[in-house]
Amino acid sequence: MDLDAGQLRALAAAVDAGSLDGAARRLHVTPSAVSQRIKALEAATGRVLLVRAKPVRVTPSGAAVLRLARQVELLAADTARELHTDGAGAGPVTVPIAVNADSLATWVLPALAPLSEDHRFDLYRADQERTGDLLRDGTVMAAVTAESEPVPGCRVVPLGAMRYRPMATAAFVRRWFPEGVTAGALAVAPVVVFDREDDLQHAYLRRWGITRPLVHHVPSSADYVRAVQLGMGWGTVPDLQLAQTADGPELVELDPDGATDVVLHWQQWRLHSPALDRVAEAVLAAARAQLVRR
Repeated sequence: MDLDAGQLRALAAAVDAGSLDGAARRLHVTPSAVSQRIKALEAATGRVLLVRAKPVRVTPSGAAVLRLARQVELLAADTARELHTDGAGAGPVTVPIAVNADSLATWVLPALAPLSEDHRFDLYRADQERTGDLLRDGTVMAAVTAESEPVPGCRVVPLGAMRYRPMATAAFVRRWFPEGVTAGALAVAPVVVFDREDDLQHAYLRRWGITRPLVHHVPSSADYVRAVQLGMGWGTVPDLQLAQTADGPELVELDPDGATDVVLHWQQWRLHSPALDRVAEAVLAAARAQLVRR
């Protein structure tokens, strides 16, 4: 099967932009040209690759072809840099990565920052239980994920764990837990939860037999901690983020026995790419320095 590079670029651009019109603007062609290239690619593969919805999305067959498109793009960028050893004419390599919110807010960005001159990062935020899905559908080349089993076509390396502790302000503890942490107190005390995919707080509450707590959803890592500091509720806060809470009320540990470790892994395409390998080295070095060893 001989697939045209321009047609592969059209598929990737459509997925990245979310529409054929957006892909046309990125590629500096007409929407009709993008549509014709994708139709030609579908004819060559004999499969429907793209669902023309808003936003567009790949089919299972399209995910496989999208991965190929990304790999071709990465290898082409690596080759351009190798041919232009003085850096002239070789632009930054685009590396899409899926990262969970708390890693993004604490240790991942400092790891990637030194590479930002030669790499253009396209970061996708998703729960660590779901970042692997973005690898499967070809959206990203690598992911910080809770999945220990390699995604097909990927290799996996353990990173370590982020340790979370149930925390609250001292005033909140006095108000809601005057006699310590009990099932009765947890059943009525408000809790701050990141979003509806975040199960850390609910998993802790299930240990106490509580399934219907009073919940505030705050889907931002920094604002999540701020909400706990403001006394909106208690919440599980990563140790790495506690060092960033100098402003505002100090948080105290609600339950010394309630710590939870979220084990993380690095998964990336099983592909020889100097650019992707440099990113992996930076992420693994940061993980060794910042995460709990398992």
